[in-house]
Amino acid sequence: MKYQIIGKNIEVTDSIRCAIEEKLGRMDKYFHDGDDVLCRAVVRSYKVGAKVEITIFTKAMDFRTEVKNDDLYAAVDLAIDKLEGQMRKLKTRMDRSKEAASLGEALYLENLESEEAEEDEIVRTKSIYLEPMTIEAAVTRMEALGHSFFVYLDSDDERISVVYKRFDGGYGVIQAENKLK
Repeated sequence: MKYQIIGKNIEVTDSIRCAIEEKLGRMDKYFHDGDDVLCRAVVRSYKVGAKVEITIFTKAMDFRTEVKNDDLYAAVDLAIDKLEGQMRKLKTRMDRSKEAASLGEALYLENLESEEAEEDEIVRTKSIYLEPMTIEAAVTRMEALGHSFFVYLDSDDERISVVYKRFDGGYGVIQAENKLK
């Protein structure tokens, strides 16, 4: 795994770098030896507390988490725990559905990074290519990213669809009425 550790409002010392790399080393078990995996950690310091954003880029799928805590090292621990949970959940789902033999064989997913934004102002526009997939695959990718919704092209009826997490549990799907030409 290759590491990229960035500090915002904080100098990344050797002890911070070593702690992050050591803890991210626990993630190696989820990837093949030949996988080209890049891990980016962004550490931010505030007057009170710190925030850690970790994104793991693989050929197959990207994983992302963001944690705020009063203690920087505790935030790193919590972020790693969240990432491991995402990966275990994805691996279990893939084992159940027999969709792919490993994490590295899942389909490509573009990384969706969130940015801090002011209310009622569009600060980012994103264009994505919608690959045809089943609703199960869309739910799997949404869970892997830790997002509450995911836009995809339904392989069954070729309609643009959005799968989302419902507040009362379960998932919902919004589908476009018109089909692609």
